[in-house]
Amino acid sequence: MKGETTMEDNGKGIKEALTSTCQEVLDLKKHHHKEWISIETLDKIKERKNKKAAINNSRIQAE
Repeated sequence: MKGETTMEDNGKGIKEALTSTCQEVLDLKKHHHKEWISIETLDKIKERKNKKAAINNSRIQAE
């Protein structure tokens, strides 16, 4: 069984190949914030987004 690969290994290999190829071809886009938005504001936005996601997840689990 040493030389054999499983379907899961093949899937992971394909996914890694596709991901790396896409990143090379399309470039990894980074989110650039507007210079007039402070880092503190961006942190608060991220915090609010995380809290909102937690609330939505708890609603889904409660159903």
